[in-house]
Amino acid sequence: MKHLSAFILIVLALNTIAGNPDVHLKKKAARIHRSAITIDSHVDTPLNLMDKGFDLTVDNSDLGKTKLDFIRMQQGGLDAAFFAVFISQGPRTAEGNLKAEKHAVQIFDSIHSVLNRHPAIAGLALTPADCRRLEKQGKRAVFLGVENGYPVGRSISNIQRFYDLGARYITLCHTRNNDICTSANDTNNLEKGLTDFGRQVVAEMNRLGMMVDVSHISDKSFYDVLSYTTAPVIASHSCSRTLCDNPRNLTDDMLRALARNGGVVQMCILSAYVKTPPPNPERDSARNALRVKYRNFDDLTETEWEQARRDWDLMDELYPQQLATVQDVCDHIDHMVQVAGINHVGIGTDFDGGGGVSGCQDVSEMGNITLELVKRGYTGREIRKIWGGNLMRVMKTVAQKAAI
Repeated sequence: MKHLSAFILIVLALNTIAGNPDVHLKKKAARIHRSAITIDSHVDTPLNLMDKGFDLTVDNSDLGKTKLDFIRMQQGGLDAAFFAVFISQGPRTAEGNLKAEKHAVQIFDSIHSVLNRHPAIAGLALTPADCRRLEKQGKRAVFLGVENGYPVGRSISNIQRFYDLGARYITLCHTRNNDICTSANDTNNLEKGLTDFGRQVVAEMNRLGMMVDVSHISDKSFYDVLSYTTAPVIASHSCSRTLCDNPRNLTDDMLRALARNGGVVQMCILSAYVKTPPPNPERDSARNALRVKYRNFDDLTETEWEQARRDWDLMDELYPQQLATVQDVCDHIDHMVQVAGINHVGIGTDFDGGGGVSGCQDVSEMGNITLELVKRGYTGREIRKIWGGNLMRVMKTVAQKAAI
């Protein structure tokens, strides 16, 4: 009887393991995540550098709504991130352009200052080779990108200047039209697509080997860019419009065009771009009031930005949004892989710029995306492409074309 009881216990234990494939899948996902060079193509973490209580070298989990620091990057197995030098759109005047240019340079300087003070923790990456070197040294790699071409102003030489400061992409516009192109979110339909100056910008970025970022731009601007560029482009943080009908997202035709161009779309995990949120009138009213108070977050001073972010975080606490999930994120990845192909999809979270979903609220939870992809049958090779391989291929190709 004893032997029979022992046998039954063993059988039950084996059945428990067999009936709980999550244990095996979690180990497999963790192994793949560790082996991948993981790169997030868009975070707005430099905005937090304005906050005197924020320190990139410590865990800031308890500091408001911050999503990324070097400690949590390590916890989440994220090797590299593109830090966005973000400038909100202001007046398209000589004075406005100069102010935006100076602000951009200040943000570049603040990022360089942090990296120079902590060379044992992280370093500036300018090439895929830099990223691999830093990863082997156990350091976080920081790439730089400019979000919104506004600080370029009307001076094409500023593109070289930002490139020399380390920028390896420029998101051509943000939520409003600028002198380069029209925005997906601007209601002013008097201007269409890429401007004459915008065509010069694309040509100069191609010449330098700087990636053209088509996130945020209007559909007409998108197709104009593809008709003028001589190199692959990226969408540093965009989703599928078929799954979430938002003008910021890419249609299936746009995804196919991006694939033909050889580019890559980086899946954004800002919840409202992933899944249309259910009606929440109180939240909508509070958001609109803040947009009015802070002039649609355009052309704010550093002090105004600090207060605006505090007010926004408070609004988020008072009227929480029902978030999309990691499963919803991977639904988009599935769809974009099906439409554009496995070689043309990556990840750009938009952390610290609104990014975050249930199951991946900050960078420490990045492995949950890998786990969900493993559950869906993606191979290690495919996941490594999504987590950075595709983006680095595009970056390398853009640089090679510039050297021709």
